[in-house]
Amino acid sequence: MTDTPKSDGGVARRQKQPFGLPRWVMGVVPIVLLVLLVGGFVMTTPLAGLQTGEPLPDVGISQTSLPNDHTIRLQVTNNAPEPITISQVRIDEANWGFSISGSDNTLAPRESATIDIPYNWMEGYDYDVGLIAADGTTFPVTIEAAQLTTGLTGQVVGTLAFVGFLIGVVPIALGMLWFPFMQSMSEKWLNAVLAFSAGVLGFLVFDAGFDVFESAGDVPSVFSGPMIAVLGIAGSWLVLQAIMDWRNDGEESRLSIAYSAGLAIGLHNLAEGLAIGTAFATGRSALGVFLIIGFMIHNVSEGPVVVAPLADGKRPALRHFVALGLLAGAPAILGGWIGSLSQSPLLSTLFLAIGIGALLQVVVDIVDMVRRSGSIRSAPNMLGFAIGLVFMYGTSLIAG
Repeated sequence: MTDTPKSDGGVARRQKQPFGLPRWVMGVVPIVLLVLLVGGFVMTTPLAGLQTGEPLPDVGISQTSLPNDHTIRLQVTNNAPEPITISQVRIDEANWGFSISGSDNTLAPRESATIDIPYNWMEGYDYDVGLIAADGTTFPVTIEAAQLTTGLTGQVVGTLAFVGFLIGVVPIALGMLWFPFMQSMSEKWLNAVLAFSAGVLGFLVFDAGFDVFESAGDVPSVFSGPMIAVLGIAGSWLVLQAIMDWRNDGEESRLSIAYSAGLAIGLHNLAEGLAIGTAFATGRSALGVFLIIGFMIHNVSEGPVVVAPLADGKRPALRHFVALGLLAGAPAILGGWIGSLSQSPLLSTLFLAIGIGALLQVVVDIVDMVRRSGSIRSAPNMLGFAIGLVFMYGTSLIAG
């Protein structure tokens, strides 16, 4: 932080306006002209002569589910700029009846719908499902190892709350128990711990970065999943940075960084909860159990990351530790519920992107904190950062 003012306080500078018009008029004129320009372009269709063919149909299948043993359900979106009529549905090369919720088999541009196919499927078998448009275009999807999709019942809510508590709150609380040990360390080695924290968070940035663009690929193309990822990352980073910029230096700033780290890790754990909720919702209980064990081990390392900014100073009140643990760990519970209910690639991409932006902001703040109290390129700091990266890589192998 510096003492340099970061804004002009919003005070308008007085300048003479052209033709003596009021200042607000000069602000509105470009917008009015733009509206007239776009309206004129649309009304006159000057590019009509360049259109040489019909746009290709494009239907995205964002989700498959098996709500009971005689129904296959698909969530679809029309990504094309023209309406698309679904005329047939095939399962393993045989035609089957189907119904589309709230639609007469024709999807308007950008319209999403649910397709129910009455079919007596068998557990563990694979099924090739194809949607056939009126012009013969086929949109295929494969259901692998079919299993019943569970809904969000009271039992599921309670179970996922317990699971989220196990993978989020408990391991982070265990990691926070290193706080007294960190307080006894010299400034040199405490900076190394902060660098370790930056390495941990940096790994999470890369790890979630791969996941978010993979998830963006499953978002219906009409919503432009990669741009949602980019906007989510940049937007959350800039918003958090603006909030942090309004804080003061000193102990208050360290507490702010700790809360910022807790929020960033909480958003990351929200995504972990989404993965577990989705695994249980799609009937992959074995995968869910494996993820729980992996995340419990993986998340212990996030506890010291949250409290490391507070180690070099007066110990905060106990309520702050409780709040930090809940902020960083409890979102895993919420993620489990959302994942069980929606399994939406759009939501997964958005939450992952927001979490990455928050992680980036905390990494920047921690690096700045280390830089102000010593050389960021000292051997202990560089080693601490590298150990953070490698340690998280090792635990991610366990988490799968």
